Amino acid sequence: MPEIMAEKEEHGGAGVVVVDPKPSKGFTSTVVDWLEKLMVKLMFDSSQPRHYLSGNFAPVRDETPPCKNLPVIGYLPECLNGEFVRVGPNPKFSPVAGYHWFDGDGMIHGLHIKDGKATYVSRYVRTSRLKQEEYFGEAKFMKIGDLKGLFGLIMVNMQMLRAKLKILDVSYGAGTGNTALVYHHGKLLALSEADKPYAIKVLEDGDLQTLGLLDYDKRLTHSFTAHPKVDPFTGEMFTFGYSHTPPYITYRVISKDGFMHDPVPITISDPIMMHDFAITENYAIFMDLPLYFRPKEMVREKKLIFTFDATKKARFGVLPRYAKNELQIKWFELPNCFIFHNANAWEEEDEVVLITCRLENPNLDFVGGEVKEKLENFGNELYEMRFNMKTGSASQRKLSAPAVDFPRVNESYTGRKQRYVYGTILDSIAKVTAIIKFDLHAEPDLGKSKLEPGGNVQGIFDLGIGRFGSEAIFVPREPGITSQEDDGYLIFFVHDEKTGKSFVNVIDAKTMSPDPVAIVELPNRVPYGFHAFFVTDEQLKEQAKL
Repeated sequence: MPEIMAEKEEHGGAGVVVVDPKPSKGFTSTVVDWLEKLMVKLMFDSSQPRHYLSGNFAPVRDETPPCKNLPVIGYLPECLNGEFVRVGPNPKFSPVAGYHWFDGDGMIHGLHIKDGKATYVSRYVRTSRLKQEEYFGEAKFMKIGDLKGLFGLIMVNMQMLRAKLKILDVSYGAGTGNTALVYHHGKLLALSEADKPYAIKVLEDGDLQTLGLLDYDKRLTHSFTAHPKVDPFTGEMFTFGYSHTPPYITYRVISKDGFMHDPVPITISDPIMMHDFAITENYAIFMDLPLYFRPKEMVREKKLIFTFDATKKARFGVLPRYAKNELQIKWFELPNCFIFHNANAWEEEDEVVLITCRLENPNLDFVGGEVKEKLENFGNELYEMRFNMKTGSASQRKLSAPAVDFPRVNESYTGRKQRYVYGTILDSIAKVTAIIKFDLHAEPDLGKSKLEPGGNVQGIFDLGIGRFGSEAIFVPREPGITSQEDDGYLIFFVHDEKTGKSFVNVIDAKTMSPDPVAIVELPNRVPYGFHAFFVTDEQLKEQAKL
């Protein structure tokens, strides 16, 4: 009987592992800390600006328990009953040396909506990493911001030393849960691509509780992308992980009832960063883009550990989505580029169509320490790419001026042909100045050098001077595909840098009217972050059974 209880404690049901790391303090830990401080003093340039720890990128140190009955200007439509959540980096402890925007501990900001009333909450994703740093009372884990030059190599070895001496417990991974959110099989998942998912429960009052790490009953042994795809017709989830050791890409299918099928390794020539992928009704699309994991170049050329090679082609692999191995994958080549985020993909006769945000010459240092206030060369553009499964040919065409990212669609159409794309207009790699709606049935006006209404740009909701937003999520008035595709609302966080106040805005997705449907004033500042998700009222009731 005690053995059964121990197993239940370790696995909190449905493949959820209760995270209980065992770090250790003591003389050895103190010596390693002293050695690290010496290395930082000798080798790290502490005069480097930390843009992503200042202004509204700066973390909020405290969580906010549910704060009810917030002031609402306008009204919150009935279809918004549920919880709007957005995750982002929020470091609890100051970094020892470098800091990159991707480094911070995951904090979820939630707006619980019920019958026109709104409640705000913010909670950390209670990762193994966060729990251990709380135990020490300071930052201990290596950061992406450290991974430059010889200093980067030393910091990698400091982490390996701490793990070997059992100062840090890496048995639960070292992820932050700071990147994206998805709902599948009765669970809200907080994701970061170097780790496994963390299962989050939304409580009745809107509060957020970390249940533990999801390992699919020990079937998941590799990292898990921050951008899995849930097929709205079958209820399955499709995902992958990337690694710096072979197999560099591993593809997985998770059934509607949460069973993870066997791994399908995907062969590529080098370790890469693959942030996103896509699915259609019958295929999965992998992106072998030349942002390489290159530790030797990091040391030799004092670059970040991921280096973009502008001489290499962009490769796209299209695999039947239920394939048991990679034998049927077809590879296509297009001109050199990188892609952080795809909008959607579908099939048209012999072609697989991908709608994506394409970027030339990415530099991840853009979101490191030093960054200009405006990055004029950040040219993310909406593109249509086509892969002909019969002829093997590939083509692409530009659909927008720069700079647009965080593309979203009505997710009832994931993997199926859809008409509208909702994105964000960026004036730097992180600051969102407006929400934009594209109509893929209209021809783009490529004579324009900036994004403005006309052509395929059906509407732009401008946030105004000094106000910046985040990824907008489409919430349909009616679920499914029987009503008009754009009949619904866009919901997103906004921060006013002049007043220091943060809000949630709701706008009409069909009209893109400059007058918001609702503005909810929040009790606390919400820092700029990454991806968002809307958990429906029906999903809240389903996950309450956990």
